[in-house]
Amino acid sequence: MRFKTKKKIIKLRYLIIQIIQIVVGTAIVAISTSLFLLPNQLSAGGFSGIATITYYLFGIPLGTTVLILNIPLFIISLIKNGKRFFINALSGTILLSVFLNVFESLEPLTTDRFLGCIYGGIIAGIGTAIILKAKASTGGTDLLTQIIKTFKPSIRISNLLVIFDIIIVALNIIFFRELEIGLYSAITIYIMGKMLDIFFEGIDFAKLIYIISPQYKEIAKLIGDKIGRGSTSLNGRGMYKEEQKEVLLCVASRGEVREIMNIVNIIDKNAFVVITNAREVFGKGFKES
Repeated sequence: MRFKTKKKIIKLRYLIIQIIQIVVGTAIVAISTSLFLLPNQLSAGGFSGIATITYYLFGIPLGTTVLILNIPLFIISLIKNGKRFFINALSGTILLSVFLNVFESLEPLTTDRFLGCIYGGIIAGIGTAIILKAKASTGGTDLLTQIIKTFKPSIRISNLLVIFDIIIVALNIIFFRELEIGLYSAITIYIMGKMLDIFFEGIDFAKLIYIISPQYKEIAKLIGDKIGRGSTSLNGRGMYKEEQKEVLLCVASRGEVREIMNIVNIIDKNAFVVITNAREVFGKGFKES
C-alpha cells in the first residue's frame, strides 16, 4: 500500500514539474517571438514564420495563426501517434498561442534586426529546450515531421526540419521583399539550434586524444606523472604494412591538450596524433554519472 502511494506521489510530482516546464518554456518562446523577432519581421522557422507573414499582411494575431495551422496536424497526430503525444503537443501549442497573443501587444525590446536575431535566437532556444525537456511540443514543423516519420520511418527528421525552415525563410524573403530578413532569420535559426545543443549536451567539452607511437608506454607514464591523466592502450593494426600497433587513448580537458602534445613531441616527434571532441565524459576526473 505504501509502495503504491509513493508511486502516485512520484507520478504527481513529475506531472507538476512537467506542467511548470511547459508553461515556462512556452512563455519564453513567446517572449522571444513577440518582443524580438516579430517587431523586426524575423522568423525562427516553423509555423511562427508563416504567422509572421500573415500578421503583417492581414493583421491576424500571431498566436491565432499558429493554432489554426496546427489543428489539422493535431487530428492526424491523435490518430497516428496516440493520446499522450497528442495531449502534450496540444497543451504546448495552446499555451504558446495564448502567450503570443498576450505578449504581442507589448512594446518590442529592440527594433535593431541584428540584436533581435541574436537575442531572439538565444531566448527561443532556451524556451524550446525547456519544452522538449518536458517531452512536449509546440506543434508546427516539429509535429509535422513526427507525423511524416510515422508514414516513412526511415526518413531523417533533422533533414526535414532544415528543408521546412529553408522554405519558410524563403517565404519571408518573398513576401517582405528583403533579402536581409532571410539572412538575419537564418542566423536566428542557427543560434537557436546551438542553444539546444548547449542545453542538452553542455559546453564543458572534453578532448579525446588518440596517440600512435612505439614509445606509447613512456608517453602514457609522463602524461600520468605530469598531468595526472590516465591512458588506455588499445590493440590496433596498421593496414598499410600489416603491422601490430598500440593506440594510446587519453581523455583530457581542453586546457590540457597543449601539455599532452608537448609531452608527445618530447618523446616522439613522429607520433601520429588524432584529437577530437568528446561531448560528455563521466567518471573520475570528469562529471559524476
